[in-house]
Amino acid sequence: MSNSADSPGTGSSAARGRRFRPVRVLTALVFALAGLIFFTSFNTAKGTNIRTDASLLKLSDLIQERSRKNGEMEESNAALRHDIESLAERDDDSTQAEDDKLAALERRAGTQKLKGRAVTVTLDDAPPDATAKLPGYPEPQPDYLVIHQQDLQAVVNALWQGGAEGIKVMDQRLISTSAVRCVGNTLILQGRVYSPPYKITAVGDPEKLKQALAASPAIQNYMVYVNVYGLGWQVEDDGTVTLPGYSGTVDLHYAQPVE
Repeated sequence: MSNSADSPGTGSSAARGRRFRPVRVLTALVFALAGLIFFTSFNTAKGTNIRTDASLLKLSDLIQERSRKNGEMEESNAALRHDIESLAERDDDSTQAEDDKLAALERRAGTQKLKGRAVTVTLDDAPPDATAKLPGYPEPQPDYLVIHQQDLQAVVNALWQGGAEGIKVMDQRLISTSAVRCVGNTLILQGRVYSPPYKITAVGDPEKLKQALAASPAIQNYMVYVNVYGLGWQVEDDGTVTLPGYSGTVDLHYAQPVE
C-alpha cells in the first residue's frame, strides 16, 4: 500500500500522462476550425474582395443592371440593322413587287414602325393600405393589391382579339415570339425590367379594341379587384400614334438532342 501511495517520480507521473486534457483538445479544435475558415475564404475570394457592399449583391440590382445593358444592346442592334438596310438598298436590284412583298412581311412581323389610331390601357397596383370598398368582400391580402402576369396577358390577348394591328407594352413593340413575364410585381419583357404602372398601347379600330376589352372574362374578373380594392385601370383614346418597330433579336432557340 505504501509503494502505491504517493511516489512523485513514478505512479503520479504515469497518472498525469494518462489523464484526459479537455482544454487542450478544445484549443486544438478551435485552431483547426480557424484554419478551415481562412482556407475557405481564400479559396472563395481568389484575390478579390469578398467584403462587398451588401447592396451590390441584391438580385434587384443585378436585374436592373442587366436590363440597362440589354437596352443598350437593343439600341446598338437597331442602329446596325439600319446600316445594313441602307447598304442593302444601294445594291438592291429586286423588283417593285418583291420590295412590296418584303415590306408587307416586315409590317406583319412587327419590325417596322406602325402608325394609326390607338388605345392605351394603364394598369397599376392598388394603394398598400387599401381596404375592401364593398360589403361582403374580405379584407385584401397583399397578393390582391398588385398587378399579376395574367392581368397583363389578359389585356394583350383581348387587344389582339379586337383586331389590333400592333401592340406596344411600355416602350417595346410585341412580336409573335414576345412573352409577357412577371417576377413579383415587376415585368420582364424581352430582357428588360419594368415597374408599375404598366402601359399597353394598341393600334387598331378604337371601338373594336374597347369592346374586346369589355368582353374579356379575364378582364371582367380583374375589374372586380379594381372596384373592391382599388387596382388601377384606365382606357384612353390616344388619337393617331406611331408604334416603334421591334429592334431586338429574332433568332429562335430550341432544344436539340444530345449526340
